[in-house]
Amino acid sequence: MSDKELSEVLGLSEKEIAKLTPEQLERRKELATAQKEADAENKTRSGVGTRVFAGQTRGKSSLVIKYEQFDDSKPETLPKELQGFIDFTQAKEPDLLKYLIAGYNASMYEAASDPLAEYVDYAWLPEVQTQFRLVVRNYSRGAGVSLDDAVELIKPGFVKQFSK
Repeated sequence: MSDKELSEVLGLSEKEIAKLTPEQLERRKELATAQKEADAENKTRSGVGTRVFAGQTRGKSSLVIKYEQFDDSKPETLPKELQGFIDFTQAKEPDLLKYLIAGYNASMYEAASDPLAEYVDYAWLPEVQTQFRLVVRNYSRGAGVSLDDAVELIKPGFVKQFSK
């Protein structure tokens, strides 16, 4: 496989590929192959249910794995109600409670750990809140200024435009 083909498959530039060790390169190839297999499997699936994903185990000697999970980027594949989830997963009440607690805790941590949460106006539509976060982060990174300085500059425009 040429460097150009490898670049397309791995989603990395040729320069980035050149920096990888042989082991890293091999692992990336395995992951790309597993992702192609997962994509092919997912094309055969329709309706509500899980999809196949490719990833790696954690730790030093990580292995490429394929696993099932709900694809939250495709709302049409998600159960629309609790009973639909229970029917699909065949989960028992103790397991459901564990899932709910884990999801609730992850959601609360995500909200609490957001460095921009204190600046977001929750009266804005969710899309506007997301856009505000993106604009502030991108400006902060691009201009090399703190999030606070970026918010000070950007938020007045958002307030003027979206707080009507």
